[in-house]
Amino acid sequence: MAGGKETPRQKMIGMMYLVLTALLALQVSNTVLEKFIFINRSLENTVAESNAGNSAVVARIQKQVDEQGNRKPDVAVLDKARQVRERTQKVISDLNALKAEIVQETGGFDEDQITPKNINDEEYLANQMIVKGRGEELKEMLNGYAQFLQQQTGARVDPIAFSGSEHPMFAENPNQKNKSFAELNFGSTPLVAGLATITQFETEVLMREQVALDELARSVGAQDVKFDKIVPMVRPEAKVVAAGTKYVADMFIAASSSSINPDMFVNGKKVPVADGFGKVEFPATASNYDAEGLSKQTYKAEIKVTLPGGKDTTYTNTIEYFVAKPVIQVQSASVQALYLQCGNELNVQVPALGTSYQPSFSAEGAQAIEGNKRGVVVLVPNSKNVKLNVSSAGTYIGSENFSVRLVPKPEIIPTDGGRELDQKTGIKASQLGRLVMRADADASFKEFLPNDANFRVTGYTVYLARGNRPVDQQKVSGPEVNLRQWAAKAKGGDRIVIEVNDVKRMNFKKEVLDVPMGTKTFTIPIND
Repeated sequence: MAGGKETPRQKMIGMMYLVLTALLALQVSNTVLEKFIFINRSLENTVAESNAGNSAVVARIQKQVDEQGNRKPDVAVLDKARQVRERTQKVISDLNALKAEIVQETGGFDEDQITPKNINDEEYLANQMIVKGRGEELKEMLNGYAQFLQQQTGARVDPIAFSGSEHPMFAENPNQKNKSFAELNFGSTPLVAGLATITQFETEVLMREQVALDELARSVGAQDVKFDKIVPMVRPEAKVVAAGTKYVADMFIAASSSSINPDMFVNGKKVPVADGFGKVEFPATASNYDAEGLSKQTYKAEIKVTLPGGKDTTYTNTIEYFVAKPVIQVQSASVQALYLQCGNELNVQVPALGTSYQPSFSAEGAQAIEGNKRGVVVLVPNSKNVKLNVSSAGTYIGSENFSVRLVPKPEIIPTDGGRELDQKTGIKASQLGRLVMRADADASFKEFLPNDANFRVTGYTVYLARGNRPVDQQKVSGPEVNLRQWAAKAKGGDRIVIEVNDVKRMNFKKEVLDVPMGTKTFTIPIND
């Protein structure tokens, strides 16, 4: 509480006072001194107005205390306000008496009873204030008053009277900083300037009193919150109800105060406040659910407010809510099981989350690859069991477990000219031509995962056998070989023996993988 807010008039008068004080140092004429008469009268008018205004503040405090039932804390505030007013009146009275003495002892007033006769007298002020020490007594009275206000209100109050070294304007001035309070304000000072100086101290006293009384006035009813914003509120048991069921809710009045800016917290974390309403938003998480799929959770709500009297108060409540276990829905061509080392595409949705669903996935026993649509994930298993973990916006939702199947082995089929070779009926030697070993995927597997059902025979040995020995043979590194050159060698009763020992599968990533087939043998008889 530095000393109150000056009115424009007070600021103007104060500026004129400083200018004229500076002119005095230049030993100017009586014309300047006469201006101090005007300054002093203006300051005295301000003192009278401030005095009346401060009395009105005490009257308002009295009325407010009466209207609120004369509660003990409020009555104590009123007593302090009255003590402040009494102390102020005493200080103002003493200052006025000092001014009257100065005028009287220097010859009194002119006939107009306004202008002192000896406006330029310097001796009396200097003798009383500096030589006889009354200036230091004045300083002690003024600053003692400021300390009294500080004790009454608990707020900081700046001193009123300063020596040169203490004064904010003169502390660094080599010509002024070593002067005492009396020397600074009354040394080589004409009578009329001294009167204006004392009246200026009166305005300082009253400004500080005004701030102190305003501070005390705010303390009346400090425990009361005045609500001026009232709205109807409805708290339903559920916002979504099924047709035919009851909508159940509690209706009540919610009130807030536009003069209070509360701070609100959830579990100690500050939340934004708009128009008196805190915006509570956090991910609902739970780990343990009951038989009905519900998990009881709580959070601590705190509202901290500074009441009108300056007291900080915190209102707390523990809020209970229930987290429902989300149902994870998985759609895929084969949801019961996944295929090893294949791109099993799953569409994972959590309907309860609606548009707030922001899925992310991780997996144990598989690689999880984000799909190109929300909720789509591709699992590439590398073990016999896979656990898919589902989260939304970083919050864990739940897990789904899958068993893993081996990829069905393809059917190896020898063909010649596009015709399947029959191991029972055989082929004529003259019909030997382009042998193609075909690897056909299991039909259901191919339907489920067409991008993983690409098989190819990549290695086999073909023999032209007669009796128990080979007549000729070829190693083949692809699916086909030309056997036309064997047509002239082959005889009835010979055999074409095929040993397949290498089959590959290209998966959805275009990676080529070994297919564990062992050795697959085919025997095609050659007929006459």
